[in-house]
Amino acid sequence: MTSFVKSSLLVCVCSVISFLSFGQKRNLTLSLMPDSYAVCRLAPDAKVPEWAYQGGFYSISKTSDELSIVVDQRYAPAGIKKAENWKGFKIEGPLDFSITGILAALSKTLADNQIPLFCVSTFDTDYILVESKYYEKAKRVLAKENTIK
Repeated sequence: MTSFVKSSLLVCVCSVISFLSFGQKRNLTLSLMPDSYAVCRLAPDAKVPEWAYQGGFYSISKTSDELSIVVDQRYAPAGIKKAENWKGFKIEGPLDFSITGILAALSKTLADNQIPLFCVSTFDTDYILVESKYYEKAKRVLAKENTIK
């Protein structure tokens, strides 16, 4: 096999890999979440407080290291460790578990624009939260390849 043929085959294989990896761009629909959220941290042995169940969106995660609660910030009490003023995007679903790269693509877009994020996943879909100070910029950059509603 000549070096020209080898080079041509290599270019062909690389083109196919490139198409399979990057050629399947998705235009996702992202819905703007109406409230501002607090990401709260409690001790790992804490009981889930009643305020954690307030509002139209909340997420409760427990590990051996912490109890994390994402809740409408109007319900997060003073005196706890929390980060406030997070705004959200809901990735419209349901999303099948076999679909890959959704969070990776959106995270990369935000990371490329120096926008930190916090993600919450459910059975049907994913949510991306960004600090309020980055919200307008996040909407602009995500709208370049997705539909924002």
